[in-house]
This record gives sequence, C-alpha cells and structure tokens, in this order.
Amino acid sequence: MSGTDVKLVLRSTRVVTPGGTRPAAVHVAGGTIDAVLPYDAEVPDGARVEDFGDDVLLPGLVDTHVHVNDPGRTEWEGFYTATRAAAAGGITTLLDMPLNSLPPTTTVEHLRIKQRVAAPKAHIDTGFWGGAIPSNVKDLRPLYEAGVFGFKCFLSPSGVEEFPELDQEQLARSMAEIAGFGGLLIVHAEDPHHLASAPQRSGPAYADFLASRPRDAENTAIEGLIAHAERLNARVHVLHLSSSDALPLIAAAKRRGVRVTVESCPHFLTLTAEEVPDGATEFKCCPPIREAANQDALWQGLADGTIDCIVSDHSPCTTDLKTPDFASAWGGISSLQLGLPAIWTEARRRGHSLDDVARWMSAAPAALAGLTAKGAIEAGRDADFAVLSPDATFTVDPAELFHRNQVTAYAGRTLHGVVRSTWLRGVRIAAEGTLAEPVGRLLERNTSR
Repeated sequence: MSGTDVKLVLRSTRVVTPGGTRPAAVHVAGGTIDAVLPYDAEVPDGARVEDFGDDVLLPGLVDTHVHVNDPGRTEWEGFYTATRAAAAGGITTLLDMPLNSLPPTTTVEHLRIKQRVAAPKAHIDTGFWGGAIPSNVKDLRPLYEAGVFGFKCFLSPSGVEEFPELDQEQLARSMAEIAGFGGLLIVHAEDPHHLASAPQRSGPAYADFLASRPRDAENTAIEGLIAHAERLNARVHVLHLSSSDALPLIAAAKRRGVRVTVESCPHFLTLTAEEVPDGATEFKCCPPIREAANQDALWQGLADGTIDCIVSDHSPCTTDLKTPDFASAWGGISSLQLGLPAIWTEARRRGHSLDDVARWMSAAPAALAGLTAKGAIEAGRDADFAVLSPDATFTVDPAELFHRNQVTAYAGRTLHGVVRSTWLRGVRIAAEGTLAEPVGRLLERNTSR
C-alpha cells in the first residue's frame, strides 16, 4: 500500500499514538492505517480530509468482556442493540461472552449458531469466547480451531443452569487441555466455599449484599488459580477484579513468571459501596462494587501494571429482573456505551492521561485477545478510531442509551468526555448519536480482518 492509495486523511492536534499524544494526520487506505504523519503533511490527490481540531483521536476501544445474550435471551440485549451502544461509546471491537445466550458457546455447533445470528446485526467487529464447563473438555480444542479467542469458566455458580461452574479438579483438567494447545483460560474467580459460608440475607440493604460476596472469596479463588497456572505453565486471565487484596498475590505471580493477566471494570473504578442506595439493584454485580479505599488500591494496581486492562463486563437484563431485593435481583451492570467517559472522568481526576486510558481500554485488551490489527493508531493497523471531546460534559440519561433495556448505575451522573464520532476501518459508523447501518465483521482468533 502507498500514499497514492490514500482516500481519507484524519487530522487532529491531539492524536493518541503508541509513542504519545501529538498533532498528526492519519492516512487511511483500504480500511487500514497507511501512515501517521505530521499534522500539516501533504494531502494525497483526491483524498478526503476530516479535521477534528482539538478533539482527541483515540484508537477505537476494544471490549473483551460483553454479555450480548443473543440468541435465546435477546430480550435482555442482542447483537444489534449491544453493538449500537458500543459504537456510540467509541468501541470498535467486542468479544461476546459464552453465556447468557441460549445456547451457550460450549460447542462448535453453538458457536456457528451465534455467528449466524450476529453476522447481519453487528455494527462493530465482533468475536467470541468459548465456554469451559464440566462436560465439554472434548469440545475445547475443536472450538479453538473454529476461531474462539479463548475459554471462560466460573469457579462459583454462574447464575444460569446451562453454564455450570468448574470444581478444582475440573478446573485443572480444562486448564491442562487448553494449555496443551496454547489457549487462554479466562476465569470468574470467586471461591464457592467462602460464598456459601458468608451471611446470606435477602432485602434491599446493599451492606447485606456486600457481606454476602466477601473479598476472601476472590482472594482464595485467585490464589488457587495462580497455583494451577504455575504448575501447568498455563495462560490465565482474571476477570473483573474487585478485591484489591488480591493485588499482591497477582503482582508476586507476575514477578515469578506466571502467565497471568488481570482486568477490572468501570463500575469498580468509578462507583463505591458507600454511595449505593438501598434497593438500587442497578448497582448489583458479582463480584460486588466495594468501598472507596478498595477502589483507590485498584487504581494503584492499574498505575503499576498489576491490572492490565479495563473492560465493561456489560451484563444487562430486563428491567423486571432488577427487583429491589439484592439477593434475588439479576447481577449485572449495563455500561457498554458509558465506559470511556466514566473511566476518563475518574482517570483525569486522579492525574492519568488519555494515553493511559487508550492503553488500558484499547491496546491491552487487543493484546489479551491477540487482535494484532486492533488497539493502536499506527501504520498497518485497522483504521478504527474514537473522536473524543475530553473537556465536554454530559449527564447520563438512560433514555438516550442504545442498550435494549435502559437500566444503568450511571443514571444522573455528570461525566467528562463526549464521543463525537466512531470509525471502523475508515468508515464513520457513529456521529453525534446517529448510527449507521451495521458494517461490522465477525472476527476469529488470529484473523482480525
């Protein structure tokens, strides 16, 4: 590819690149970044120029933790609505979790069903995780060869009967199988014994719910996961880290060379237990939102690299399932459209930059999944971008969200950072709240185009 093929030039005084933020002109040809040049570089003949002024040009976000629930529980979400919300929020790639759809992504046949459903509905590029459950060790390699990016398992009940958890023996068996073909195991790490022994009270009090999901449940599960991974030389990833107490365990494992990575989520990094009103089950998730001091430690874990990335864990449901009883309400936070401004609002308050945010929310998730064409503004990558006005603010109105069910823990919050437009392979797919027709592609492992 050469400059003569360039049909689009995107310019900004603030382009976030792997080498830092600088004025630049990004030349796009055939849906790919051809070159990142000085802002005032010569424009190739016939190329269209889009100049964003002082708005920031970010690499499109990569969200590797999204529950789309399609097919089977499409009234909870769906590929059309989820990917619209993602596009509106600056996300250009997502990976769908193997539950809570019916069927779950636990066999190649089930994967193909999901792909057929997603193909005509995806506004952004979409890939799939497989699931590891007690009965499907034989299906793991075929799923991997069919293109899933890795495998999710639970160590405690998932909340849906078709996706049972693994006990320690089953975890070791699945991990050994996955390690044998070089795959990645991503883990919901809460220990069922600690959960079973914690006080269980129904009702609207958030304090009671928080007590029912103690930090020890996460800490013990992560400690055991690390031990298995070290013994088997397996690659593992801790999902939605909530307990900051586990950070020293993880940091020590990384220093020893254990192949473990970690994510956290906007709700753990921007919301605190102290501010959750009783009965407000839109804040319920598992593991739970914890105290402000815990949040401070999670941010320190991000700053020092113990936590690798930030992803949404978007886990929506119908409004009737968010009953005022924390014990019985569905656990999940809807945040797909709001993750970037939520994180940027808190990151800027704590002295972090948009370079940091792009690393946590684009480069690191892309690297986790092996999406080598995603995650950075540099030559050879897909021309995926989010254009952000970082100083502009807005107040979250659930009615303006593109999620199927407008339930969100962020309702009424004023956030910094307005996503002005989103671009997928050089095509503008969202602009000022208006969405184009679906042009997303289905992604498979090691083939991100």
